Amino acid sequence: MPVAETIILAVASYAILGVVFAIWFVFRGVERFDPVAQGGPVSFRLLILPGSAALWPLLLIRCLRALKESPA
Repeated sequence: MPVAETIILAVASYAILGVVFAIWFVFRGVERFDPVAQGGPVSFRLLILPGSAALWPLLLIRCLRALKESPA
């Protein structure tokens, strides 16, 4: 597999995982970090969607830490 194909596959995989994570994060996960976001309008959620997709590894780590620290 040539290097260019490998890079394209890696970027596409990152983007697909980012979009899937961002959809979950925007509608469920953001409420764990910001209680004010619970009643947030759809326009706010659409506004944070691109950033959530781009920064999904960092947000995933924060979500996992929040789950670990929250009382069961």
